[in-house]
Amino acid sequence: MRQEVIISGFGGQGVIKAGVLLATAAMTEDKRCTHFPSYGAEMRGGTANCSVIVSTDEIASPIINEPDTVIAMNEPSLDKFEPRLKKGGVLIYNSSLISKKPSRNDIDIVAVPANEIAEQLGTTKCANMVVLGAYISKTHAVSLESIKSSIPKVFKGKDKFLATNKSALDKGAQFK
Repeated sequence: MRQEVIISGFGGQGVIKAGVLLATAAMTEDKRCTHFPSYGAEMRGGTANCSVIVSTDEIASPIINEPDTVIAMNEPSLDKFEPRLKKGGVLIYNSSLISKKPSRNDIDIVAVPANEIAEQLGTTKCANMVVLGAYISKTHAVSLESIKSSIPKVFKGKDKFLATNKSALDKGAQFK
């Protein structure tokens, strides 16, 4: 098993943190993983993305040329990474912030109203967990239980958000 994913959005959407959480969950399952973050010039509001590889075999390089999955949290991310997605790959996008439809017809597309769902849970800060839940449900790269058990490790000192993040994962997992 090998799953290569690029998670992208603007700074402040938690795309890097979602990648860290995915990698942490992979390690709890004794899988191999890499996490390779990339930040734009600005922190909040600038572009940010990360590449995560989860595998049962050794990983030679953290570089992803043709990802199996792209998670796009905003329109510039969709524009940048949709063309790189491998044929037959999965595109999960935040339909709350991306009004245009993906252009390819050779991929599996999952539209997730992540911000709307997050607002219903009380904070848009968990929109990243909503799309991560959809990703886990679609790809089974790791289990939802591993992601949930990794939340306290990744979000240390933020105990008041643990239940919300777990609910966001569950809501996102309903999208496949």
